[in-house]
Amino acid sequence: MVSRVRVWLNRTYAENVFFMDQLRRNPGDRAVEIHATHGDADSPVLAAADTAELEPEGLSAAGYVEYALDQCQRRGIDVFVPRLHQAAIVAHRAEFAALGTALLAPPPEAVTVFQDKVVAYQAVQAIGVPVPPWWRVRTADELIGAVDELEDAGHKACFKPASGAGGVGFRVITRAPFSLVHLGGFPGPYVPLELVVDAMRRAEEPVDWLVMPRLEEPEVSVDCLTGPDNRIRLAVGRTKNGRRRGFTLHEQWLEPARRIAEGFGLHHLSNIQFRMYGDRPVLLDVNTRPAGGLHQLSLCGINVPWAAVQLALGEDPGEMAPPFLGQDYTVVSGPRPLRPVTLPPQREPLPAVPAPAQPVEPNQPAQAAQAAQALPL
Repeated sequence: MVSRVRVWLNRTYAENVFFMDQLRRNPGDRAVEIHATHGDADSPVLAAADTAELEPEGLSAAGYVEYALDQCQRRGIDVFVPRLHQAAIVAHRAEFAALGTALLAPPPEAVTVFQDKVVAYQAVQAIGVPVPPWWRVRTADELIGAVDELEDAGHKACFKPASGAGGVGFRVITRAPFSLVHLGGFPGPYVPLELVVDAMRRAEEPVDWLVMPRLEEPEVSVDCLTGPDNRIRLAVGRTKNGRRRGFTLHEQWLEPARRIAEGFGLHHLSNIQFRMYGDRPVLLDVNTRPAGGLHQLSLCGINVPWAAVQLALGEDPGEMAPPFLGQDYTVVSGPRPLRPVTLPPQREPLPAVPAPAQPVEPNQPAQAAQAAQALPL
């Protein structure tokens, strides 16, 4: 009898409820139990899991590793998919293995390279993968110089943190002065250069930003599944052009993604993003974790989360190819359940105000008794 598999996802994106759904719908009908932890009690991943806990706040990276080891031991975790503190966790892979827990994550050397976008760009350039022009800036004068160079070359300048994920902190520089135009409609990514410079000069600490040209669509995210032997098992591109999404197996996207995944040992699941710089694709970002949109590959007839769990367990799924490419699609949101919450104690209700009694005629004793019984206590 094949035993059930116990999988843990820590503080992950809400969209990974679909990752969890796919694990349960694995082709072999293998029993899967999912443990989830998060810092937000209202994260839908907690409700989607078989067991769930709130994570303690304020732990250092080292403290979080101790917490994670304890979770794996107490919960009997077979496969741990770390997102929060991934770098610290993979550095202790042997300790997790001693508990019987496999880490669905790359080795520490690979994670370290791609934590810093500047280091990552330098590393992939060295193996022949094209990247856009970029500047690392920490001061207002450095920012102005980078923006001037980009604009002189006919580009719009943008910046983002040198370390970060999910597009957090991304902004596009504009020379237009701040006006009501910036306050109309929904907030956008555009920010006037003069406001950025002023904020940098007033800040107590320097920033650490990557400044580069704003790259054009399509954006292509290549989801890769790589074995511990550094050999790709699967690579499929997900395309994004405005609202329209689709899939591609074109080598202009897949070849550089394979080169990165195999060259740097991005074991298990990684996501490698490209955009257009002029007429050629260039690297945008490398994520050493499952992408939030990985489940969309189910439209191509493949269950990538389950194949990754198999690989982590040593059950090599072999080289995979989608049997077909799904049609173009768009992404819409839908409701997901949340865990019940304990409501704060309710205030004591105010005492009811008795309704004024109706005068009772002396010769109507029965009606008087009924009126008395109807009065609130």
